Amino acid sequence: MSATGVPTGESARLRRKLELVLPLLVDTGRRLWEHPQIRDLYPEYLVATHGVIRASVLLMERALARARAIAAEDPAAAGLAAYLEHHVEEERGHDDWLLEDLAVLGRSQEEVLAQVPSASVAALVGAQYYWIEHYHPVAVLGYIGLLEGYPPSIADVDALMARTGYEREAFRTLIRHSELDPLHAADFDEAVDRLPLTPEQAAVMGLSGLHSVSAFARVLQDLLDRAD
Repeated sequence: MSATGVPTGESARLRRKLELVLPLLVDTGRRLWEHPQIRDLYPEYLVATHGVIRASVLLMERALARARAIAAEDPAAAGLAAYLEHHVEEERGHDDWLLEDLAVLGRSQEEVLAQVPSASVAALVGAQYYWIEHYHPVAVLGYIGLLEGYPPSIADVDALMARTGYEREAFRTLIRHSELDPLHAADFDEAVDRLPLTPEQAAVMGLSGLHSVSAFARVLQDLLDRAD
């Protein structure tokens, strides 16, 4: 914390980077949630989100394995491994929540899993694998920072319920994340601020976060393009 009261840790620096491009994602999300066809688009939004979330635990497990492999020589990797060891378990099964919500909307698990994930979903998740494998696993924190740091509010979910006309049981994943993610975000900030990151490691974490914002906006824009 600086003398002016402005947070100065690595988590705050990451958030400031994300917020440079976050308006793009916020605007795309607003256009999606306020779209005249949102009743038809909401199930497609859940399917696209499932395509991201079903990969996230496997992605973090890979980052954890890579971090453990280099932890003896790399203090940042050791700290990352300690964080991921518990965070992976916090996130396990969230893709099943989405399948349960989709079942309320008449979409079977078989139908959802048979749908080919979009190139935008693959780009969002796939870039993380590249950085984890070919540079440093700390990159995954940029991705986590976006997904954990900006959950929908209960008011947003209530408004979406009203616009779609769907029953509350179709929004359980969004409701749970609106309740859990602020707690996870606090843990995330604390973990990131403890890491002895090199300038290069901080840079790839920020790059991952910036990419995640723009790639997730592209996932949502794909849904709007199909509707229009």
